[in-house]
Amino acid sequence: MDTVLRDASVLDGSGGAAYRADVALAGGRIAAIHREADGGPRPSAARTLDAAGLTLAPGFIDMHAHSDLALLRDPEHTAKAAQGVTLEVLGQDGLSYAPVDDRTLAQVRRTITGWNGDGADVDFTWRTVGGYLDALDGAHGGRGIAVNAAYLVPQGTVRMYAVGWEDRAPSPAELDTMRRLVAEGMAEGAVGMSSGLTYTPGMYATDAELTELCRVVAAYDGYYCPHHRSYGAGATAAYEEMVALTRDAGCALHLAHATMNFGVNKGRAADLLALLDTALAAGADITLDTYPYTPGSTTLVAMLPSWANEGGPAATLARLRDAETAERIRRDVEETGSDGCHGVPIDWDTVEISGVTDAGLASCVGRTVARSATLRGEPPWATARRLLIEDRLGTTILQHVGHEENVRAIMRHPVHTGGSDGILQGAKPHPRAYGTFPHYLGHYARDLGVLSLEETVAHLTSRPAARLRLPDRGLVREGYRADLVLFDPETVAAGATFDAPRTPPTGIPHVLIDGRFVIEDGRRTDVLAGRAVRRTPGRHR
Repeated sequence: MDTVLRDASVLDGSGGAAYRADVALAGGRIAAIHREADGGPRPSAARTLDAAGLTLAPGFIDMHAHSDLALLRDPEHTAKAAQGVTLEVLGQDGLSYAPVDDRTLAQVRRTITGWNGDGADVDFTWRTVGGYLDALDGAHGGRGIAVNAAYLVPQGTVRMYAVGWEDRAPSPAELDTMRRLVAEGMAEGAVGMSSGLTYTPGMYATDAELTELCRVVAAYDGYYCPHHRSYGAGATAAYEEMVALTRDAGCALHLAHATMNFGVNKGRAADLLALLDTALAAGADITLDTYPYTPGSTTLVAMLPSWANEGGPAATLARLRDAETAERIRRDVEETGSDGCHGVPIDWDTVEISGVTDAGLASCVGRTVARSATLRGEPPWATARRLLIEDRLGTTILQHVGHEENVRAIMRHPVHTGGSDGILQGAKPHPRAYGTFPHYLGHYARDLGVLSLEETVAHLTSRPAARLRLPDRGLVREGYRADLVLFDPETVAAGATFDAPRTPPTGIPHVLIDGRFVIEDGRRTDVLAGRAVRRTPGRHR
């Protein structure tokens, strides 16, 4: 044995009660579990860690992460490792960096600068999904990455590659190209496909187009993960749309950051949950993820109507610079309610600037658009327009539009999993990037009792592992991967706040990946045990 974790209180991820045991690790796997009541000799190893007073759980799985470049540029990646996250799912919201050609790569880098930076510090040696996964494995001089990572084929990037930025139906040849790109990505190890259906150009896809691509995903036993068409006006209908099209495609569905936001949805979580229960009873394969906070986070440009983004970032900036077109955009955003803002007229008091790429605009960070406009003596749209132009669409925002009662109701559902949706860029990012998992454990389980600790751990471990079709992760079982977290149930808490969003959590002294300590005594080690986790092969039908 390499390591024995002695006298741990084991929450094995099944949702069952804790038990006291010694857990022995060897060769990156759980080699033996000796329960207190078993009797006989206890396991010994080269190293023994006294885990008395600590809870041992499977490593947490972040079902919605935006660490696509962070894992390549930052070997420590403490934002997630310190939370006990041992696996992240990347390629979210329909936009990421594979599959691409040179043109598409340049466009996608610019489009999601607000999420991941422009990538000037990253060597984009790949163009395929398999190449990206290989780059993760070979990162940091071949040592690997901080935590494990799975990948979703991003449908918006695929459409950008095959169709471009035009709001139109694809030609038969273009649809064939999209099918091929999705199939190749799945064959190379992706676990499914994502969409961002309030982000261009992915949102230009019709249900029929998405159904065709989902059929390809289903053939590889993957799942579809949509950021659907509205979390505001018409949110329930937007959820119904995703349930219907995946049913028609025979594809599993995982609903990304499944919230009910804006004033029109206050207290309406029950509508979503009733829809899910009906579909599940009819045999649908559905899961979802949420983050345990009320504000959302995205880019400022995402608030614009889709027509304003047609043609790509350069065309968007040209429209913003033209006074007449900019006024049309303003009317859509402020009066009508743009599709980019979920069909709800924007309230600039709820839109807080969290990050800019131009240092000259740093004074705006931490203020709402409305407050910045007041200080400048101008209307809010004038401030927003100036930010978009001067920051070249790179501005990130917090959007304070959620409802606590909805957050609590949705996290209780049996198909719920945890996903941080963590954007790591910006001077004041959303604290969910640094605090989601300890916030579930400390605030919602221990302090509020919204879920039991046993059930919370299951939501963060075995349930996402089952969605990802991972046969040897998500449970503390003999033979399973030794991706584990030790936390103190009395003190575990998110340190991150909206004022200090990068503060590390407390009460998580040890995190192991592949049986190696990536967090030890609360400090990041130099271990890089993370690797790309590829779809289980041999499941193509």
